[in-house]
Amino acid sequence: MDTLGKTITCLAAIAWKTNSSLSLEEVQVEPPKAGEVRIKMISTGICGSDDHAIKGIIPLKYPFIPGHEGAGLVESIGEGVSSVKPGDKVLTLIVPQCRECSACLNPKGNFCEKQDILPSSGLMLDGTSRFTCKGEKIYHSFRTSTFSEYTVVPEISVVKIDAAAPMDKICVISCEVPTGYGAAVHSAKVTPGSTCVVFGLGGIGSAIVMGCKASGASRIIGVDINEEKFPRARALGVTDCLNPSNLKKPVQEAVKEMTGTGVDFAFEAIGLAETMVAAWDSCHVSHGVCIITGVSPPNSKFSLSAQTVSTGRTLKGVCLGDYKTKDCFPQLVTAYLQNKINIDPLITHQLPFDQLHKAFKLYHAGKTIRCVLLF
Repeated sequence: MDTLGKTITCLAAIAWKTNSSLSLEEVQVEPPKAGEVRIKMISTGICGSDDHAIKGIIPLKYPFIPGHEGAGLVESIGEGVSSVKPGDKVLTLIVPQCRECSACLNPKGNFCEKQDILPSSGLMLDGTSRFTCKGEKIYHSFRTSTFSEYTVVPEISVVKIDAAAPMDKICVISCEVPTGYGAAVHSAKVTPGSTCVVFGLGGIGSAIVMGCKASGASRIIGVDINEEKFPRARALGVTDCLNPSNLKKPVQEAVKEMTGTGVDFAFEAIGLAETMVAAWDSCHVSHGVCIITGVSPPNSKFSLSAQTVSTGRTLKGVCLGDYKTKDCFPQLVTAYLQNKINIDPLITHQLPFDQLHKAFKLYHAGKTIRCVLLF
């Protein structure tokens, strides 16, 4: 079917209003404009950020098509696009890399100023949408919207990857792997023999555990209120599991008792103020490093004891493992193909895209590390 330059009608999931069940609909996807790329999606993961968006915890404009952790094939390109061509295997990038803004030009950090997360416009860079359904404009989410058989993204939000990449799995390198594994190995730079605690043993927390283990941590404490996650977490490298609900003391006190001094590295992968404070309090007061990867609801704040801040601990927020996305994600794909990192244990379920609702039930029940939807 010749789709070049034409509007494509395809299946997509739409969040029509806050906290509603996603609706599978026929949508129209316009051709890419200048500087844009239209992608035929092959796989997309269900990430906590998508669930946060659907629930309104991350404020987006309704109705919108969720999804950001995606892998696909370039279907067509707009005028001026030079980094990808039709047929290329690509990953979508929730955080783009424009290579022009102050964030991109600084060697540290990666939160490109052209991102559409905080805040979200729900529109392409020219201020318009490429999606319609039943005659109504549908907003984009994070300029990726991977819960659709076809999507349109800015060129800065897509990157070509190795042609040998297995497209049914590689989508997790678009978010879960850099966010979790990268937080440990690239942002925190976990050291051999160190002690770590990970708050939240979902998809991102599980990837953090893998990163801590790969870095040679001697002890990894996993914290979660769902004990069904513990056997899986132990298989990935967790040495001790804690359920805060079963403790008669704050979890940070339990962690300090277990380690004697507090951990060298603490990771928060939930997005709650109380667990951020608990992660901070779990750190060694002199050299502990506290890494926050969880995304919080708007206007939420957390407070720390001012006196304890001056002792030497480090508090750091991390997005996508601090990787410059266009530069680094293809390198992560190559590292996987060369067996230097193993993403396979992170993918516990694969389902057809039209079984989206079943996939979200598994996610909400804590039954998955990552469920990948296949188109």
